[in-house]
Amino acid sequence: MSTFAPAPGRAPMRTILARQIRMELLLTARRGEAVVLAMGVPLLVLLGAGLFDVTNLPTDDRLGWVVPGVLALTVMSTAFTGQAITTGYERSYGVLKRLGASPLTRPGLLLAKTAAVLVQIAVQVAVLALVGLAVGWRPEAGALLPAVGVTVLAAAGYSGLALLLASVLKPETTTGAATLIYVVMLSVGGIMFGAPDLGVAGWFLLPLAAHAEALRETLMHGGSVPLGIWLALGTWAVVWLTAAARNFKWE
Repeated sequence: MSTFAPAPGRAPMRTILARQIRMELLLTARRGEAVVLAMGVPLLVLLGAGLFDVTNLPTDDRLGWVVPGVLALTVMSTAFTGQAITTGYERSYGVLKRLGASPLTRPGLLLAKTAAVLVQIAVQVAVLALVGLAVGWRPEAGALLPAVGVTVLAAAGYSGLALLLASVLKPETTTGAATLIYVVMLSVGGIMFGAPDLGVAGWFLLPLAAHAEALRETLMHGGSVPLGIWLALGTWAVVWLTAAARNFKWE
């Protein structure tokens, strides 16, 4: 007869991370109104600015200009604005405090949230790209790999900044700050209008403009991503993720 031999201990970290990522995705799916909002604004911009002469663009290929910008806007909306607001309220409601008592480490939580955001972004970008293709957008498919690379960097940088704000500010303040930054980036990030020409420095100050420019350079022209954009988005990812890891608070 076999004897039951309990083996208490913490699950492997990969298992803990996988379960937390799954939980983050389930919680996101349950916030249907947030998902609709995150998709609704970019979709309206895509159809409005891409199909109608509502703004003056520096090209006759409206969809070629607008769709990459909308994809960049979606990344910021999900990885930064939505993430900052949601995490801020999770901290306020004590959700993060309870996670802090679990085997999940602080870097593990940040990694899980960023990974879940990347999965959500992949789905949203795919949907918007399909809508763009349906209404006439014709991207350069050969430049897809660098477009994905800069998108991952942009999402990581936005996620780091979102988690940092949610950790050091009150949830109401986080909501206001995240919304203000979103509106400013939407206004001057070159989505519906040409971005201000600030040179390479502008890519470090306006990551949305840098991301949109990179996607246009690849998907619209089939070119390569300028080195300055790689450096700008890479700097955002490293700086903000590092700052979030060092300053993140459970409560």
